[in-house]
Amino acid sequence: MARNHNRLFRLLLGIGLASGALTLQAQAVDTAAAEQLLEASKCGKCHSVDKQKDGPAYKKTAAKYKGKADGEAKLVTHLTTAPIIEIDGVKEEHSKVKSKDDAAIKNLARYILSR
Repeated sequence: MARNHNRLFRLLLGIGLASGALTLQAQAVDTAAAEQLLEASKCGKCHSVDKQKDGPAYKKTAAKYKGKADGEAKLVTHLTTAPIIEIDGVKEEHSKVKSKDDAAIKNLARYILSR
């Protein structure tokens, strides 16, 4: 009986490791591409990785969406729809990211969420 439990344990462990590897691969971030898009979109004017500027730091944004299944989708929407934001009491339109490539935009969202 212990032998069957051992086989079952190894099978479940293998499935878990394979599942984790697929999740990590699906969530991989191309850092260089994301940083290039941030620069092209002039995001650094208002945002940084860890310091509050006119806009929140990416670390703050990542914390806001941590553990939320729809976090990436909400961030993609924010990056692509030019929502109205408020800076120092003045409302203005947030700039859209300078890309029409869905994969590049999702990569950027994952980059921000990984900070």
